[in-house]
Amino acid sequence: MENPFLDDGPDSGNRLADVTGIALILRQAAREGRSVSYSEMLLNLGFRFTRPKMRALCKTLDAVDREAMARGEPPLAPLVVREGDRLPGQGWWVSRHDYQGPWEGSEARVYLAEHQRKAFDYWRER
Repeated sequence: MENPFLDDGPDSGNRLADVTGIALILRQAAREGRSVSYSEMLLNLGFRFTRPKMRALCKTLDAVDREAMARGEPPLAPLVVREGDRLPGQGWWVSRHDYQGPWEGSEARVYLAEHQRKAFDYWRER
C-alpha cells in the first residue's frame, strides 16, 4: 500500500542535511538502547528508502559524528544499520581506522556492539 505522505521528490526542506534533527532522533534511539535501520531513519524524516536519499543521510551522519566527538560525546552513526543484518553499510566501515576485520559476521558484530554500547550508555544517563 502506497503512503501518500512519504516523499519521493527532492529534499526541498533539507531534512536529510539537518544535523541537529537527525542527532535528536539518534539520541532518542540510544536512550532506548536500540539501533535504527536506514529505512526507519528515512521514514522518520518523511522519505521512502532510495539509495540517493540513503547516501545523503550517510553524509549527514558523518557530520553528526564530527559534532558529537567535538563535544566529547560518542558517535551516533553506528546506530544506523541495514535491516537485513543489523550492521552498518560500507561507508561506516571504510571510515574505521581502528578496525581492519571483516564488515560482516561475528567479529564485525562484536566491534559494532562496542560502539553502540558507548552511545547507549552515554545517552541513557541524559
